Amino acid sequence: MSRSKVAILKTSPQRVLSDYHELMNLAGYQETLDKGADTALKINISWHFFYPASSTTPWQLEGVIRAMKRDGYSSDLIHGCHNRTVVIDSHLGERENKHIDVIQAHGLRNVHLYEGEEWLDIREAVGDLCDKFLCLGEVYPNGFSIPKRFIGENILHLPTVKTHVFTTTTGAMKNAFGGLLNEHRHWTHPVIHETLVDLLMIQKKIHPGIFAVMDGTFAGDGPGPRCMIPHVKNVILASADQVAIDAVAAKLMGFDPLKDIKFIRLAHDLGLGCGDVREIEIVGDKSALEENWNFVGPFKKMTFASKMQHKIYWGALKKPIEWSLKTWLAPWAYIASVLYHDAYWYPRHQKRIHEILSSEWGKLFHNWRNVALDPNDLDLPGWESVGQEPAVFRKETMQLLKKSMKILGTCIKEAPEVAARRRARERRKRLAG
Repeated sequence: MSRSKVAILKTSPQRVLSDYHELMNLAGYQETLDKGADTALKINISWHFFYPASSTTPWQLEGVIRAMKRDGYSSDLIHGCHNRTVVIDSHLGERENKHIDVIQAHGLRNVHLYEGEEWLDIREAVGDLCDKFLCLGEVYPNGFSIPKRFIGENILHLPTVKTHVFTTTTGAMKNAFGGLLNEHRHWTHPVIHETLVDLLMIQKKIHPGIFAVMDGTFAGDGPGPRCMIPHVKNVILASADQVAIDAVAAKLMGFDPLKDIKFIRLAHDLGLGCGDVREIEIVGDKSALEENWNFVGPFKKMTFASKMQHKIYWGALKKPIEWSLKTWLAPWAYIASVLYHDAYWYPRHQKRIHEILSSEWGKLFHNWRNVALDPNDLDLPGWESVGQEPAVFRKETMQLLKKSMKILGTCIKEAPEVAARRRARERRKRLAG
């Protein structure tokens, strides 16, 4: 068995595009992703609003697309891929985080998995693999569905380096969570580590090629994936081993992957990848791995929302409250999340990262449309100029509140518990008619 490999490079806006091309080839992506198969670029939107380190960066998406086109991958066989959650508006997110700008500039298809796509029963998709799941068989005794289009597609994950209130760190393995579980994903939170391992098993069964490109130009510490303190770290990583890239990212953040991150340890022990950094081949800028960012992690400075989530899924509130999340009452939790994060936390914490928004990456993000590069000039190494204006958070609190209220309406309408009842009524009407 070949040794797991993770590529890592230090980068800057001036050379980030050529660095992504070098990075992906160092990690052997052309040997992993079949050029004849459709490739889904699994974009990560952890918050529809722009917040550094929370979601896929536009230069990450741009760099990956340019690298693939440069290496002979057909644009007709590459598409942006989005999932939806009840508290995140993926359409707003792709606009606010400038993903749609990149997709449209390169003329790629843009797939939202919850809009017109067919979903397939998991046993029909992976057969007896279902019997090997660590937890999903118990969480979903009646089964669950995955996107039919994923079967036979390559998948290229686009996570960022950050911490997470449920999994300590989050990265390539967690990026499959939204795309592979269609409804009631929150049912898995009490066994989230085991869930990520099961999802990796599924991916290995259905995808001919799995690859991850992780952006750490911004990296987030604290109660992620939303309420973090971001830092400029200028690091990018890539690997065909989802366990290994998450382990290396965890080590950079200051964690012991096998000791501190349960999903990495479980996947490593099952032979699904390598979580021991000492056994991983590091290529590229090896000195970058000597850094220790000494992140405090998600548990030392938790928000009110993250404290409540932990109490509900693992603590004192589990018995009296968790049951409600598996009934038609569940939308109360979605409403609470949107109100807390969008209407309260985001407007009140804009000043805490003012400095990082003035960084070169912050300026590049803010001036993205004004400094747009020719999508057909694939030899451009990066941006000679990122513009002068820094990124800013919108200070119009009322506008943010209005957006939150719209999201809240969608959140209730599309909640699995509400949507399922609506579909059942529509089905009964069709049968009666």
